[in-house]
Amino acid sequence: MTKKKVKVRVKKRKLKLGKILICLFMLGIIILGIYYIFKLPIKNIYIIGNNIVPEEEIIKESGISSYPSFLGTSKNNIIKKLYNNKYINNVEIKKKFWGKIYLYIKEKKVLCIYDNKLLLEDTSLQDNNYKIYSYPTLISDITEIKEKYVNSFSKVDDEVLYQISEIEWTPNEVDNERFSLMMDDGNLVYITLSKIKKINKYNNIYSSMEGKKGIIYLDSGDYIEIKENS
Repeated sequence: MTKKKVKVRVKKRKLKLGKILICLFMLGIIILGIYYIFKLPIKNIYIIGNNIVPEEEIIKESGISSYPSFLGTSKNNIIKKLYNNKYINNVEIKKKFWGKIYLYIKEKKVLCIYDNKLLLEDTSLQDNNYKIYSYPTLISDITEIKEKYVNSFSKVDDEVLYQISEIEWTPNEVDNERFSLMMDDGNLVYITLSKIKKINKYNNIYSSMEGKKGIIYLDSGDYIEIKENS
């Protein structure tokens, strides 16, 4: 018997051009969508915590005044740029939906006006470019105890610090770190750097004086000398 030869037919697959075009079209849409989202600009900038440096200056120094790409904006770059400002101590940044960016600013504490400059908590003296005069004026040369002064007065609450109009270094035979504080309300306070935290209770002390004026000794004895003509 002779064997019959069986022909095997190989089916040729035809490329379906329509499906390829649809896939390419969808891929293009996805790429364009990603590009569009990446290029979406910052919509809103919020500055929180600044008291000295104006918002406009912070936005300009951060490099986002032109409202660049929201996703393409680097937090680290913004922080690095803002740290060049001598008044800024710390920066935190949060990005939220719909192109919102929040800059949380912590400024260096201003302790007083000294030599017509602002003395900051890092012991630096900065030009008073922002025309700030709400802080007390230090009228004495404290060069030899400057670091101790800064470390101590950094502990004074801002609320109380704003109530001091003038600070003078008035050492005596007992304590070389004694200061006199002239308050806005007319009272005079004597205090030493080692006891500086006592001044944070000033409002309670003043309330106990029932509107009278006098000299408050917080350097020793913790007593009040009421003025007779107050």
